[in-house]
Amino acid sequence: MSDVLDQGDVDALLAAVDSSDVEEHDSSEQIYSRTRKDISAAEVRGYDFKRPERVSKDQMRALQTLHEAFARNFGAALSGFLRAIVEVRVATCEQMTYGDFVSGLPNPTSFNLISADSLQGQMCLEISPLIIYPIIDRLLGGTSSELFIPQRPMTLIESRLIESVTNHGLTALREAWESVRELKFEITATESNPQLVQIVPPNEVVVVIGLEMKLSNRAGTMNLCIPYNVIEPIMADLSTQNWFSVGSEEGVQASRDRIEGALTRATVAISGVLAETTMTMRDLASLSEGDLILTAKPTSEPVVLCVEGQKKFIGRMGKCRKNQAVKIDRKIIPGDRV
Repeated sequence: MSDVLDQGDVDALLAAVDSSDVEEHDSSEQIYSRTRKDISAAEVRGYDFKRPERVSKDQMRALQTLHEAFARNFGAALSGFLRAIVEVRVATCEQMTYGDFVSGLPNPTSFNLISADSLQGQMCLEISPLIIYPIIDRLLGGTSSELFIPQRPMTLIESRLIESVTNHGLTALREAWESVRELKFEITATESNPQLVQIVPPNEVVVVIGLEMKLSNRAGTMNLCIPYNVIEPIMADLSTQNWFSVGSEEGVQASRDRIEGALTRATVAISGVLAETTMTMRDLASLSEGDLILTAKPTSEPVVLCVEGQKKFIGRMGKCRKNQAVKIDRKIIPGDRV
């Protein structure tokens, strides 16, 4: 069928409209559901499959709260380091694709790749040149009142100067993440062109924490990009984390006392290790009733007392009211070879 209407088709359509023979189609949308509930008032929102939301709202709030603490610690550390007031605050916290994040970055910029010791993959910390060069000028004794921001990659000397600033940022980031998990962050590489770095595929979901930095009359942005597959193993900890103290101090103390009381009534298994030795599988298979197993430990030596299989005390064998007993001499301290 031709897509172009000739004059005869147009006349037929006009005649049908004049005679009211054209059926009106119902443009209202229908919603189908397996449940029998009334869904006439259901809210329908569009979903973009190119930008899936893999992080829940609760987890996003937890990440924002966590990095607000990072911003405070980082601002305080920079203020002491630069001998000037530096304000750092969280401006945005959103999830997007890595391609969208990189396309919105300037070139050149300071693009630092960060790795965590117990997480797979890399994060990235991007610092705008609008705030980098004022910080460098401050470190070199300038006032940055009439500073010109060059549109070029940083030199080796400038990179070494800004390295001390990023180290303060990694320290503040580690302190902020301590409430979730002990992490040690380290910068593995630095690049000026973000288009040349691809830590994840362009359509991979990342969480971007946008921060604003102010130094006297200068301001700039800093973005922390965390791929979802990097923090996926600890997302459950973010969901269950209690970021705010709930209840009074008396309630917390009462709960602590109740837990301590329950623990004091718990029973544990205690065993004494007289001696230990090693033997081959051939000797073990040939053991029979009446055989002797010799150890290198004299009978006069103290024994090791284990609590639930963990070596805790050093003691001596004896008797108490016709029962075998162990007298505790001391605790086992770290470094003891027992």
